[in-house]
Amino acid sequence: MARRLRPVGPEFVETAALRLVFAREVAAPPEAVFSALAEDVSGWSEWFSAVTLARPTADGAGREVRLRGGGRFEETVLVARAPEVYAYRVDSTNAPGLRALAEEWRLTPAGRGTRVQWTFAADGTALFRATLAVGRSGLGRAFRDAVTALDRRLASAPA
Repeated sequence: MARRLRPVGPEFVETAALRLVFAREVAAPPEAVFSALAEDVSGWSEWFSAVTLARPTADGAGREVRLRGGGRFEETVLVARAPEVYAYRVDSTNAPGLRALAEEWRLTPAGRGTRVQWTFAADGTALFRATLAVGRSGLGRAFRDAVTALDRRLASAPA
């Protein structure tokens, strides 16, 4: 059953009780990475293996995301500033223990490629926070694998 979460703004990625930050450099330029994140929402399931469905809603102002294992999220896009920042918050989810969640993808030029930084900012019950702290390495691995797959996908895309 989906539950409504506390609405948060873009500043939450800096102030959340729990912040997990991961970064990786890719060969693709920031414009291509931003396009894949913000403009090709339905393509997320092609490169982020945890995502089984992603689709834009509300004329692009929102997203519906489903994860392997049954996680469901209804989201609002908070920032879509090409080619630098793409951020969204979760409005409702079936994930237990979660009170607020926002994610930010920050893109900065790195040579001819991009430094991709993902901030996972959350608030939840003590059990949720403890579980997430234990699962940090798994989230980091999921991020690393997803960004690597995205970079491969972008490299093979027609110019």
